[in-house]
Amino acid sequence: MNYAQQQMLHAQPPHHRPKRRSPGKKILAVLLVLVLALVGFLIYVDFSLKREDALPASGERPADGPGTNWLLVGSDSREGLDPERQAELGTGDTAGRRTDTVMLVHIPESGGKPTMVSLPRDSYVTVPGHGKDKLNSAFAYGGPQLLAQTVEASTGVRVDHYAEIGLGGFADMTDAIGGVDICVEEPIQDPKANLDLQAGCQELTGPQALGYVRTRASARGDLDRVERQREFLAALTEKAASPAVFLNPLRLFPLILDTSGAFIVDTHDHVWHLAGLAFAMNGIASGQGVTTTVPMSGFGETSDGASVVKWDSDKAETLFGALANDTEVPAEVIVTGK
Repeated sequence: MNYAQQQMLHAQPPHHRPKRRSPGKKILAVLLVLVLALVGFLIYVDFSLKREDALPASGERPADGPGTNWLLVGSDSREGLDPERQAELGTGDTAGRRTDTVMLVHIPESGGKPTMVSLPRDSYVTVPGHGKDKLNSAFAYGGPQLLAQTVEASTGVRVDHYAEIGLGGFADMTDAIGGVDICVEEPIQDPKANLDLQAGCQELTGPQALGYVRTRASARGDLDRVERQREFLAALTEKAASPAVFLNPLRLFPLILDTSGAFIVDTHDHVWHLAGLAFAMNGIASGQGVTTTVPMSGFGETSDGASVVKWDSDKAETLFGALANDTEVPAEVIVTGK
């Protein structure tokens, strides 16, 4: 090697190996992407919720007590259902929104047992501005706000959050998780609800589930129906929280999207509020909660001959007093079964 070649060799810059990104940084980068994707998805879901003013804006309301109270409403809205889907679900083509289901869910502040109370839609209560009438008439007279006001006036419990689901949304949620297992005690045939179920344990599809919670083709009519509604809601929540759904993106994401598109909530409610409700409902479904129908004293008729349900005023006061004060519900006012 001559002198010139030696000079060129020394003049070449040293060779540097490219720096390798450490495994820890790669993991952090992946986690950051996943977190951003999750946040974006939750924002999209929250934006998809339908909102309206559902809580009383003025007038006398019960005091804001400890714990959180949800008013859950199942309406017979056919919004978004074409004639073919209406026929499949057995809904008919009636316009408007009426209440098929009314429930109060109390979530204790201290992390105790949540309580779900069914309020039969034929309950004979005072509807502000309209006198004594059925509970579901409040929704017909003044929508969610008057219904919430009526529930507050009748129970003394302040409603903090509102969630309503229509017929199509209920069926879609059931199908999104692959159906729900229910044990039917007696055969149910109800052509009006497009329902034909044999006795025994079986998996209900969306249309079958909708008919199951809506039918009144049984001996006790609306009272049997509220029992089935609580039973099915618990089974639906338990299935949704199971590993087969919760750990399966092909089940979980359609469920979340169907849920967000199906619910109407108050203007101040968000997806994280619904998540808290879902957590409480899962506790109820797993037996770590209380389910009951409001205690009743019997039946009656309105002046125009309509059948109504009358509450046992003393026991109802005890039940709702426990919810308002965030205390344990006494066993003697819990009504379950037939």
